[in-house]
Amino acid sequence: MKLSMHNWMRAEPLEVTVARLARCGYDAIEISGEPARYDPREVRPLLERHGIRCCGSVTLMTDGRDLISPDPEVRRSSVQYVNDCLTMVHELGGEFLCVVPSTVGKTVPLAEAEQEWAWGVESLRQCAEWADRQGVRIGIEPINRFETCFINRGDQALALVDAVGAPNVGVVLDAFHI
Repeated sequence: MKLSMHNWMRAEPLEVTVARLARCGYDAIEISGEPARYDPREVRPLLERHGIRCCGSVTLMTDGRDLISPDPEVRRSSVQYVNDCLTMVHELGGEFLCVVPSTVGKTVPLAEAEQEWAWGVESLRQCAEWADRQGVRIGIEPINRFETCFINRGDQALALVDAVGAPNVGVVLDAFHI
């Protein structure tokens, strides 16, 4: 049986998490989407030493990270952030990046729904191009309405995937968030 775990909810050094995962029989880690924090040249040997592989990552859409922001600079920097996560996943030998398209905690739209949708499609198309070059898949992750006002259900995520129209973009369903 293959088992993986993430590290983004534990405030501890990655070395501690990876050693615990290895002791408990895990095979892989979904590493926190913080490419500035996790240098693949340091992380990859750590994972190899413990027999753990990186299966992927998840975006941490904190304040200032929003693919549907009305501010073009925020959208641009958010696309760059996602692309940096994709690069990190590629360099760690991972396969996927779970993407929450909008800031977690933003429960009120900042523009008309059609406009936010268009920004989301445009931003994700840019990310999908980079993901294709990196050989990494993107999974749109819907999260509940108490965490975001954009993409709360699986059918919405599927519609966004269809609108993006890239073969390397799909949906990730996380039972905790939906």
